Amino acid sequence: MVNEIIKQKIAQAIQILNEKDIDLWMTFVRESGTIKDPAMDMIGGVGCTWQSALMINKEGDTTAIVGSLEVENFERFSGYKNVIGYVKSIREPLNEYLAKKNPKNIAVNFSKNSNLADGLTHGMYLILLEHLKGTDFGNRLISSEEIISALRGRKSQTELDIMKEAIKITLEIFDETTKFIKPGRSEIEISNFVKEITAKRGFGLAWEEDHCPSVFTGPEAKSAHAAPSERKVEKGHFVNMDFGIKYHGYCSDLQRTWYILKDGETKAPAAVQKGFDVIRDSIQKVADNLKPGVTGLDMDSIARNYIVQNGYEEFPHGLGHQVGREAHDGGGGFFPHWEKYGDLPFLKIEESQVYTIEPRLYVEDYGTATIEEEVVVTKNGCEFLSKPQKELILIK
Repeated sequence: MVNEIIKQKIAQAIQILNEKDIDLWMTFVRESGTIKDPAMDMIGGVGCTWQSALMINKEGDTTAIVGSLEVENFERFSGYKNVIGYVKSIREPLNEYLAKKNPKNIAVNFSKNSNLADGLTHGMYLILLEHLKGTDFGNRLISSEEIISALRGRKSQTELDIMKEAIKITLEIFDETTKFIKPGRSEIEISNFVKEITAKRGFGLAWEEDHCPSVFTGPEAKSAHAAPSERKVEKGHFVNMDFGIKYHGYCSDLQRTWYILKDGETKAPAAVQKGFDVIRDSIQKVADNLKPGVTGLDMDSIARNYIVQNGYEEFPHGLGHQVGREAHDGGGGFFPHWEKYGDLPFLKIEESQVYTIEPRLYVEDYGTATIEEEVVVTKNGCEFLSKPQKELILIK
Protein backbone atom coordinates (compact mmCIF):
# COMPACT_ATOMS: atom_id res chain seq x y z
CA MET A 1 0.00 0.00 0.00
CA VAL A 2 1.25 3.47 -0.87
CA ASN A 3 1.96 5.70 2.11
CA GLU A 4 -0.86 8.26 2.32
CA ILE A 5 1.55 11.15 2.86
CA ILE A 6 3.58 10.14 -0.23
CA LYS A 7 0.37 10.24 -2.27
CA GLN A 8 -0.49 13.66 -0.86
CA LYS A 9 2.97 15.07 -1.59
CA ILE A 10 3.04 13.76 -5.17
CA ALA A 11 -0.37 15.37 -5.80
CA GLN A 12 0.89 18.55 -4.19
CA ALA A 13 4.01 18.49 -6.39
CA ILE A 14 1.83 18.47 -9.51
CA GLN A 15 0.03 21.58 -8.24
CA ILE A 16 3.35 23.30 -7.54
CA LEU A 17 4.68 22.52 -11.03
CA ASN A 18 1.63 24.18 -12.55
CA GLU A 19 1.91 27.14 -10.22
CA LYS A 20 5.56 27.68 -11.15
CA ASP A 21 5.13 26.74 -14.83
CA ILE A 22 7.69 23.94 -14.72
CA ASP A 23 6.95 21.08 -17.10
CA LEU A 24 8.83 18.26 -15.44
CA TRP A 25 10.54 17.45 -12.15
CA MET A 26 13.05 14.61 -12.24
CA THR A 27 14.67 13.05 -9.19
CA PHE A 28 17.67 11.09 -10.50
CA VAL A 29 19.18 8.70 -7.95
CA ARG A 30 21.06 5.45 -7.33
CA GLU A 31 21.86 3.44 -4.19
CA SER A 32 19.45 5.62 -2.25
CA GLY A 33 19.99 3.58 0.89
CA THR A 34 23.51 4.98 1.27
CA ILE A 35 23.33 8.32 -0.57
CA LYS A 36 19.75 9.41 -0.19
CA ASP A 37 18.37 12.42 -1.99
CA PRO A 38 16.26 14.21 0.67
CA ALA A 39 13.41 14.47 -1.84
CA MET A 40 12.97 10.69 -1.68
CA ASP A 41 11.33 10.99 1.74
CA MET A 42 8.49 12.94 0.16
CA ILE A 43 8.01 11.46 -3.29
CA GLY A 44 9.93 8.16 -3.28
CA GLY A 45 8.19 5.65 -1.10
CA VAL A 46 10.66 2.97 -2.24
CA GLY A 47 14.45 2.86 -2.32
CA CYS A 48 16.43 2.62 -5.56
CA THR A 49 19.51 0.48 -6.18
CA TRP A 50 20.33 1.27 -9.81
CA GLN A 51 20.12 4.57 -11.68
CA SER A 52 16.49 5.62 -11.41
CA ALA A 53 14.47 8.58 -12.65
CA LEU A 54 11.33 9.55 -10.71
CA MET A 55 9.42 11.98 -12.88
CA ILE A 56 6.42 14.12 -12.12
CA ASN A 57 5.05 16.46 -14.76
CA LYS A 58 2.56 19.26 -14.51
CA GLU A 59 0.01 17.38 -16.63
CA GLY A 60 -0.36 14.90 -13.80
CA ASP A 61 1.69 12.06 -15.26
CA THR A 62 3.97 10.29 -12.79
CA THR A 63 6.52 7.87 -14.22
CA ALA A 64 9.36 5.99 -12.57
CA ILE A 65 12.11 4.43 -14.66
CA VAL A 66 13.92 1.91 -12.46
CA GLY A 67 16.02 -1.23 -12.57
CA SER A 68 13.92 -4.19 -13.70
CA LEU A 69 14.24 -6.00 -10.37
CA GLU A 70 12.58 -3.05 -8.58
CA VAL A 71 9.55 -2.67 -10.83
CA GLU A 72 7.27 -4.71 -8.59
CA ASN A 73 8.12 -2.70 -5.47
CA PHE A 74 7.49 0.57 -7.29
CA GLU A 75 4.18 -0.65 -8.68
CA ARG A 76 3.02 -1.66 -5.19
CA PHE A 77 4.42 1.05 -2.95
CA SER A 78 5.59 4.17 -4.80
CA GLY A 79 2.43 5.91 -5.99
CA TYR A 80 3.73 6.35 -9.56
CA LYS A 81 1.13 5.63 -12.24
CA ASN A 82 3.66 4.30 -14.75
CA VAL A 83 6.69 2.18 -13.89
CA ILE A 84 9.20 1.34 -16.60
CA GLY A 85 11.91 -1.23 -15.96
CA TYR A 86 15.27 -1.59 -17.69
CA VAL A 87 18.09 -4.13 -17.56
CA LYS A 88 21.30 -2.74 -19.06
CA SER A 89 20.92 1.05 -19.20
CA ILE A 90 18.42 3.73 -18.27
CA ARG A 91 19.54 5.85 -21.23
CA GLU A 92 17.11 4.55 -23.85
CA PRO A 93 13.87 4.54 -21.83
CA LEU A 94 14.77 7.90 -20.28
CA ASN A 95 15.32 9.58 -23.64
CA GLU A 96 12.21 7.94 -25.11
CA TYR A 97 10.15 9.36 -22.26
CA LEU A 98 11.63 12.84 -22.60
CA ALA A 99 11.18 12.82 -26.38
CA LYS A 100 7.54 11.88 -25.94
CA LYS A 101 6.84 14.58 -23.33
CA ASN A 102 9.26 17.18 -24.77
CA PRO A 103 9.36 19.34 -21.63
CA LYS A 104 10.52 22.92 -22.12
CA ASN A 105 12.27 22.75 -18.73
CA ILE A 106 13.34 19.90 -16.47
CA ALA A 107 13.88 20.58 -12.77
CA VAL A 108 16.55 18.43 -11.12
CA ASN A 109 17.76 18.44 -7.55
CA PHE A 110 20.66 20.87 -7.33
CA SER A 111 20.72 24.08 -5.33
CA LYS A 112 23.21 26.66 -4.07
CA ASN A 113 20.89 27.81 -1.29
CA SER A 114 19.13 24.75 0.11
CA ASN A 115 20.77 21.48 1.15
CA LEU A 116 17.37 19.79 0.98
CA ALA A 117 17.14 20.58 -2.74
CA ASP A 118 20.74 19.59 -3.45
CA GLY A 119 20.37 15.81 -3.52
CA LEU A 120 21.70 15.23 -7.05
CA THR A 121 25.37 14.36 -6.59
CA HIS A 122 27.94 15.80 -8.98
CA GLY A 123 28.67 12.35 -10.32
CA MET A 124 25.02 11.64 -11.04
CA TYR A 125 24.70 15.04 -12.70
CA LEU A 126 27.56 14.17 -15.04
CA ILE A 127 25.99 10.77 -15.78
CA LEU A 128 22.68 12.44 -16.56
CA LEU A 129 24.38 14.80 -19.01
CA GLU A 130 26.00 11.81 -20.70
CA HIS A 131 22.62 10.13 -21.06
CA LEU A 132 21.17 13.30 -22.60
CA LYS A 133 24.07 13.86 -25.01
CA GLY A 134 22.84 14.34 -28.57
CA THR A 135 19.55 15.85 -27.38
CA ASP A 136 18.63 19.36 -26.28
CA PHE A 137 17.36 18.19 -22.90
CA GLY A 138 20.66 18.83 -21.15
CA ASN A 139 20.19 22.52 -21.92
CA ARG A 140 16.76 22.52 -20.31
CA LEU A 141 17.88 21.50 -16.81
CA ILE A 142 16.99 23.95 -14.03
CA SER A 143 17.13 23.81 -10.24
CA SER A 144 14.21 22.21 -8.41
CA GLU A 145 14.83 24.41 -5.38
CA GLU A 146 11.51 26.26 -5.69
CA ILE A 147 9.58 23.02 -6.03
CA ILE A 148 11.21 21.29 -3.08
CA SER A 149 11.03 24.37 -0.87
CA ALA A 150 7.29 24.64 -1.48
CA LEU A 151 6.67 20.91 -1.21
CA ARG A 152 8.54 20.45 2.06
CA GLY A 153 7.17 23.67 3.48
CA ARG A 154 3.46 23.38 2.74
CA LYS A 155 2.22 20.92 5.32
CA SER A 156 -0.88 18.85 4.64
CA GLN A 157 -3.40 18.38 7.44
CA THR A 158 -2.08 14.85 7.95
CA GLU A 159 1.44 16.20 8.42
CA LEU A 160 0.24 18.92 10.79
CA ASP A 161 -1.68 16.42 12.92
CA ILE A 162 1.47 14.31 13.34
CA MET A 163 3.57 17.36 14.17
CA LYS A 164 1.06 18.61 16.74
CA GLU A 165 1.23 15.28 18.52
CA ALA A 166 5.04 15.35 18.44
CA ILE A 167 5.00 18.80 20.05
CA LYS A 168 2.53 17.69 22.72
CA ILE A 169 4.75 14.74 23.65
CA THR A 170 7.86 16.94 23.68
CA LEU A 171 6.27 19.40 26.09
CA GLU A 172 5.29 16.51 28.37
CA ILE A 173 8.96 15.46 28.46
CA PHE A 174 9.94 19.06 29.29
CA ASP A 175 7.49 18.95 32.23
CA GLU A 176 9.11 15.76 33.52
CA THR A 177 12.52 17.37 33.13
CA THR A 178 11.45 20.31 35.29
CA LYS A 179 10.96 17.88 38.19
CA PHE A 180 14.42 16.38 37.62
CA ILE A 181 16.49 19.56 37.44
CA LYS A 182 18.10 20.62 40.70
CA PRO A 183 21.40 22.08 41.93
CA GLY A 184 24.25 19.62 41.60
CA ARG A 185 22.96 17.79 38.55
CA SER A 186 25.17 18.09 35.48
CA GLU A 187 24.14 18.97 31.95
CA ILE A 188 24.96 15.41 30.90
CA GLU A 189 22.81 13.95 33.70
CA ILE A 190 19.85 16.04 32.57
CA SER A 191 20.46 15.10 28.94
CA ASN A 192 20.65 11.39 29.76
CA PHE A 193 17.46 11.63 31.79
CA VAL A 194 15.64 13.08 28.80
CA LYS A 195 17.05 10.43 26.46
CA GLU A 196 15.92 7.65 28.79
CA ILE A 197 12.38 9.03 28.95
CA THR A 198 12.26 9.41 25.18
CA ALA A 199 13.50 5.87 24.57
CA LYS A 200 11.09 4.36 27.13
CA ARG A 201 8.20 6.04 25.40
CA GLY A 202 9.34 4.64 22.06
CA PHE A 203 10.33 7.84 20.28
CA GLY A 204 13.43 8.81 18.34
CA LEU A 205 15.50 11.97 18.67
CA ALA A 206 15.01 14.84 16.24
CA TRP A 207 18.72 15.31 15.56
CA GLU A 208 22.13 13.84 16.46
CA GLU A 209 22.25 12.12 19.84
CA ASP A 210 25.41 13.91 20.96
CA HIS A 211 23.47 17.18 21.33
CA CYS A 212 19.82 16.15 21.43
CA PRO A 213 19.00 17.39 23.89
CA SER A 214 21.41 20.28 24.29
CA VAL A 215 21.49 21.43 27.91
CA PHE A 216 23.12 24.66 29.09
CA THR A 217 23.61 26.03 32.57
CA GLY A 218 25.35 29.06 34.00
CA PRO A 219 27.25 32.02 32.61
CA GLU A 220 29.89 29.92 30.81
CA ALA A 221 27.36 28.18 28.56
CA LYS A 222 26.92 30.26 25.41
CA SER A 223 27.13 28.01 22.33
CA ALA A 224 23.76 27.16 20.77
CA HIS A 225 24.70 23.74 19.32
CA ALA A 226 27.19 22.46 21.88
CA ALA A 227 26.90 19.01 23.44
CA PRO A 228 26.05 18.86 27.16
CA SER A 229 29.04 18.96 29.49
CA GLU A 230 29.90 18.11 33.09
CA ARG A 231 28.94 21.64 34.17
CA LYS A 232 26.75 21.47 37.26
CA VAL A 233 23.49 23.28 37.82
CA GLU A 234 24.02 25.94 40.47
CA LYS A 235 21.77 28.30 42.38
CA GLY A 236 21.50 31.67 40.69
CA HIS A 237 21.93 30.28 37.16
CA PHE A 238 19.81 29.95 34.07
CA VAL A 239 19.27 26.45 32.73
CA ASN A 240 17.94 25.94 29.23
CA MET A 241 17.36 22.95 27.00
CA ASP A 242 16.96 22.48 23.25
CA PHE A 243 15.16 19.23 22.45
CA GLY A 244 12.91 17.49 19.95
CA ILE A 245 11.62 14.02 19.13
CA LYS A 246 11.07 12.09 15.90
CA TYR A 247 7.47 10.90 15.68
CA HIS A 248 6.07 9.00 12.69
CA GLY A 249 8.78 10.50 10.50
CA TYR A 250 8.34 14.12 11.68
CA CYS A 251 10.31 16.24 14.14
CA SER A 252 9.62 18.64 16.96
CA ASP A 253 12.10 21.31 18.06
CA LEU A 254 11.52 23.34 21.23
CA GLN A 255 13.48 25.15 23.93
CA ARG A 256 12.61 26.10 27.49
CA THR A 257 14.42 28.14 30.15
CA TRP A 258 14.53 27.71 33.92
CA TYR A 259 16.06 29.78 36.73
CA ILE A 260 17.51 28.16 39.86
CA LEU A 261 16.57 30.25 42.87
CA LYS A 262 19.24 31.19 45.37
CA ASP A 263 18.63 30.63 49.07
CA GLY A 264 16.15 33.23 50.24
CA GLU A 265 14.96 34.14 46.75
CA THR A 266 11.27 33.83 45.95
CA LYS A 267 11.55 35.30 42.49
CA ALA A 268 14.22 35.82 39.87
CA PRO A 269 16.52 38.86 40.09
CA ALA A 270 15.50 41.84 37.98
CA ALA A 271 18.24 41.24 35.38
CA VAL A 272 17.18 37.62 34.93
CA GLN A 273 13.51 38.47 34.68
CA LYS A 274 14.16 41.25 32.18
CA GLY A 275 16.20 38.95 29.97
CA PHE A 276 13.44 36.35 29.96
CA ASP A 277 10.73 38.95 29.36
CA VAL A 278 12.58 40.44 26.37
CA ILE A 279 12.91 37.00 24.79
CA ARG A 280 9.26 36.15 25.43
CA ASP A 281 8.03 39.48 24.09
CA SER A 282 10.24 39.34 21.00
CA ILE A 283 8.64 36.01 20.07
CA GLN A 284 5.16 37.47 20.44
CA LYS A 285 6.07 40.50 18.32
CA VAL A 286 7.17 38.18 15.52
CA ALA A 287 4.00 36.09 15.84
CA ASP A 288 1.88 39.25 15.69
CA ASN A 289 3.46 40.19 12.34
CA LEU A 290 3.88 36.77 10.74
CA LYS A 291 1.64 36.08 7.74
CA PRO A 292 1.92 34.88 4.15
CA GLY A 293 3.90 37.23 1.90
CA VAL A 294 6.35 38.67 4.41
CA THR A 295 9.99 37.60 4.21
CA GLY A 296 12.10 35.71 6.71
CA LEU A 297 14.36 38.75 6.87
CA ASP A 298 11.38 40.84 8.00
CA MET A 299 10.68 38.45 10.88
CA ASP A 300 14.30 38.11 11.95
CA SER A 301 14.67 41.89 12.02
CA ILE A 302 11.68 42.35 14.34
CA ALA A 303 13.15 40.15 17.07
CA ARG A 304 16.79 41.13 16.48
CA ASN A 305 16.06 44.87 16.65
CA TYR A 306 13.89 44.53 19.74
CA ILE A 307 16.59 42.61 21.61
CA VAL A 308 19.32 45.08 20.64
CA GLN A 309 17.11 48.05 21.55
CA ASN A 310 16.76 46.55 25.03
CA GLY A 311 20.51 46.61 25.53
CA TYR A 312 21.58 43.09 24.56
CA GLU A 313 23.93 41.80 21.86
CA GLU A 314 22.24 40.38 18.78
CA PHE A 315 21.98 36.60 18.66
CA PRO A 316 24.55 34.89 16.38
CA HIS A 317 22.12 32.85 14.28
CA GLY A 318 18.87 33.09 12.36
CA LEU A 319 15.69 33.64 14.35
CA GLY A 320 14.00 30.47 13.16
CA HIS A 321 13.79 27.69 10.62
CA GLN A 322 11.20 25.41 9.14
CA VAL A 323 10.42 22.08 10.78
CA GLY A 324 9.10 18.91 9.18
CA ARG A 325 10.67 15.58 8.38
CA GLU A 326 13.90 17.13 9.61
CA ALA A 327 14.38 19.51 12.51
CA HIS A 328 15.82 22.01 10.01
CA ASP A 329 13.51 21.62 7.06
CA GLY A 330 12.01 23.45 4.11
CA GLY A 331 13.84 26.16 2.22
CA GLY A 332 13.64 29.65 3.63
CA GLY A 333 13.65 30.62 7.27
CA PHE A 334 13.68 33.66 9.54
CA PHE A 335 17.23 34.61 8.59
CA PRO A 336 19.30 37.82 8.61
CA HIS A 337 21.00 39.03 5.44
CA TRP A 338 24.28 37.22 6.09
CA GLU A 339 26.33 35.56 3.37
CA LYS A 340 25.95 32.09 4.86
CA TYR A 341 22.18 32.20 4.32
CA GLY A 342 22.44 33.06 0.61
CA ASP A 343 19.09 34.13 -0.87
CA LEU A 344 17.00 32.30 1.71
CA PRO A 345 16.18 35.38 3.87
CA PHE A 346 14.31 36.93 0.95
CA LEU A 347 11.91 34.05 0.25
CA LYS A 348 8.27 34.83 0.90
CA ILE A 349 6.55 33.11 3.80
CA GLU A 350 3.73 30.79 2.71
CA GLU A 351 0.58 29.45 4.30
CA SER A 352 0.91 26.02 5.99
CA GLN A 353 4.64 26.33 6.63
CA VAL A 354 5.83 25.47 10.13
CA TYR A 355 8.59 27.58 11.70
CA THR A 356 10.46 27.83 14.95
CA ILE A 357 10.91 31.20 16.63
CA GLU A 358 14.04 30.96 18.80
CA PRO A 359 15.80 34.18 19.85
CA ARG A 360 18.38 34.12 22.62
CA LEU A 361 20.28 36.62 24.71
CA TYR A 362 23.00 36.52 27.31
CA VAL A 363 22.55 37.88 30.83
CA GLU A 364 25.86 38.66 32.52
CA ASP A 365 26.64 36.40 35.50
CA TYR A 366 23.53 34.25 34.98
CA GLY A 367 23.72 32.62 31.55
CA THR A 368 21.56 32.45 28.45
CA ALA A 369 17.83 33.05 28.20
CA THR A 370 16.16 31.40 25.24
CA ILE A 371 12.78 30.05 24.24
CA GLU A 372 11.87 28.17 21.08
CA GLU A 373 8.28 27.86 19.94
CA GLU A 374 6.72 26.33 16.84
CA VAL A 375 4.10 28.12 14.76
CA VAL A 376 2.18 27.32 11.60
CA VAL A 377 1.46 30.07 9.10
CA THR A 378 -2.27 30.52 8.47
CA LYS A 379 -4.17 32.40 5.78
CA ASN A 380 -4.02 35.70 7.65
CA GLY A 381 -1.42 35.20 10.36
CA CYS A 382 -0.02 32.33 12.39
CA GLU A 383 -1.01 29.89 15.12
CA PHE A 384 1.18 28.57 17.93
CA LEU A 385 1.54 24.79 17.70
CA SER A 386 3.40 24.74 21.03
CA LYS A 387 1.87 26.28 24.15
CA PRO A 388 4.16 29.30 24.57
CA GLN A 389 6.33 29.63 27.65
CA LYS A 390 5.02 32.85 29.14
CA GLU A 391 6.60 32.62 32.59
CA LEU A 392 10.15 31.85 33.68
CA ILE A 393 10.17 28.42 35.34
CA LEU A 394 11.59 28.78 38.85
CA ILE A 395 13.28 25.86 40.58
CA LYS A 396 13.95 25.91 44.33
